[in-house]
Amino acid sequence: MATRVRRSDWVRLLRSWDHQQEAFNPQRERRFEVMFDIVAASLPKRFTVLDLGAGPGSLSVRLLRRFPGARSVAVDYDPVTRRIGQGALGSLGGRLSWVDAKLGSPGWTRALPTRRVDAALSTTALHWLPEPDLRALYRDLHRLLRPGGVFLNGDHFPWGPEAQGLARLADRLSRRERKGRTRAERWAPWKEWWEAAERFPGLAPYFAEQERRSAQHPRHGDLPLETHLDALRRAGFRRESTGVVWGGFGSWILYAGR
Repeated sequence: MATRVRRSDWVRLLRSWDHQQEAFNPQRERRFEVMFDIVAASLPKRFTVLDLGAGPGSLSVRLLRRFPGARSVAVDYDPVTRRIGQGALGSLGGRLSWVDAKLGSPGWTRALPTRRVDAALSTTALHWLPEPDLRALYRDLHRLLRPGGVFLNGDHFPWGPEAQGLARLADRLSRRERKGRTRAERWAPWKEWWEAAERFPGLAPYFAEQERRSAQHPRHGDLPLETHLDALRRAGFRRESTGVVWGGFGSWILYAGR
């Protein structure tokens, strides 16, 4: 007989996800707060947002708690984290919907429950996309966003070839912050979380599907900040309203106004 998984079990798994994410991104909560401050300054009280690469919904649940008049559409292609979010959060009273779609792929927007949105937000997710898919995604977002809408992407963007001096400085600062910890030590919480999730009742078929889909992700280096800015401007976002609004030394919030 199949093991019944209680909602409280899903919630604990979601909380442990947040804990391991914060282990290697200590400014994670502050980044959420800054993004929401920008949303508050840019949009009316009632709005619809796309949560791009939503994972288990960490961004969406925080946004919906802060903005009672908001709705969120959580889009992700990873069946494991999406299932965890659905189990832990459900629809939050009809304000949160979940979409299985591969960002930047042809026709992914047809899976959305709405044709226009007021904002699109993402954190630590879009670096998975190769450049052609990223550029296609930004073109799609320009069409989806209503005039006056905003796009915010909080992620790690490496320095491009024209700023190698800054890249070396950022690397030195990063080494100081690591305080001698090896890469394996820094990523241990992430690895331990995934190992625990694989043992979680009911997730086996989702891990099988995740493995099948992972073959569709070509390996590539993270795209530099300059590539993101160029892609947004070529997609039609206003040059005077596109740029970095928070962060430094590789960890940024990138803003684009429609």
